[in-house]
Amino acid sequence: MIFMVAPAIISSFFSEFRFMSKRHILLSRRFAGLALGLAALGGLLPSAAIAQQFPTKPIHIVVPFGAGGIADLTARIVAKKLAENLGQGVIIDNKPGAGGVVAGEQVAKSAPDGYTLLLMSNGTAVSAGLFQKLPFDAQKDFAPVGTLGFFDLAVLTTPGSSFKTMQDLLAHAKANPGKLNVATINVGSTQHLAAELLKISTGVDFQIVPFNGSPAVVTALRGGQVEAAVEILGPMLPQITGKAVQPLAVMGAHRAAALPEVPTLGQSGVSGFDVASWNALAAPAKTPVPVLALLNSEVNKVLADPGVRQQLAGINVTPRLGTPEQLRDLLAAETRRWSDVIVRAKVPRQ
Repeated sequence: MIFMVAPAIISSFFSEFRFMSKRHILLSRRFAGLALGLAALGGLLPSAAIAQQFPTKPIHIVVPFGAGGIADLTARIVAKKLAENLGQGVIIDNKPGAGGVVAGEQVAKSAPDGYTLLLMSNGTAVSAGLFQKLPFDAQKDFAPVGTLGFFDLAVLTTPGSSFKTMQDLLAHAKANPGKLNVATINVGSTQHLAAELLKISTGVDFQIVPFNGSPAVVTALRGGQVEAAVEILGPMLPQITGKAVQPLAVMGAHRAAALPEVPTLGQSGVSGFDVASWNALAAPAKTPVPVLALLNSEVNKVLADPGVRQQLAGINVTPRLGTPEQLRDLLAAETRRWSDVIVRAKVPRQ
């Protein structure tokens, strides 16, 4: 049934409505503010509830490297203690390949609930400048949890080398442009780009010779195919202890705790040089903030544990507690730096 309302009644109604609106505008605003507040609270309640219950099932950490490397060992040390503290399993999923793209894509497309995490690294920052196209944006598609640890790179030679110091090596390279051969692992790796940055920083021309893996680098160095190498320090410590290779300098801002007698590049005349590898944890974007905060707090507790710190020191990893915001800033700064090195060194984009 359709009801017809007389025009006079309609006019009277709107006049009364205008009158009431003027008298009660303040009250209306108060009700509006309350309504908005309740709506906002309603939006937060589910996230808060999730955080209170989290975790109710195992957490997976996707590692973009094979088993046995520094990243994998770091993740496993942290995961074991994290599982003990949370009362839930923490599973390591190794997904090597394509410069970390396979692992990154898997996590970026996972449910944003905190149960799938990415072991992020400086390799994540490198990929942003190295690949022409990625299936994710590292700064938009991941929510930072926090850093885990930093570890040294070093410039190495052999005990029988004529280079006894970093200054000796650089002086030789400067006097013989393009003739010094320096080994690294594959093009686009942190080791390779650190060597490229060393060339840029010193203005010295030497040949960077990429090999398929650290064992091949060590073999080439010990066999005299190359005069020096840039490699992650941790895996080289047994070679150094066994007098098979000799470190000339570490590439970070501080001397390595495991080799306090070895100077930094900065102390060897390369002013301001500071390169270190790092690992961190990130979740898919849109993961609830309370879940991220809980994960950050629990990871920091793990990194503060004396037993965990001792285990990490055994693989030459320095634990570093941090906030999600600090990790976001680190990723942005590292992405800018390595993208610039890739352009200046004319590294082919993949």
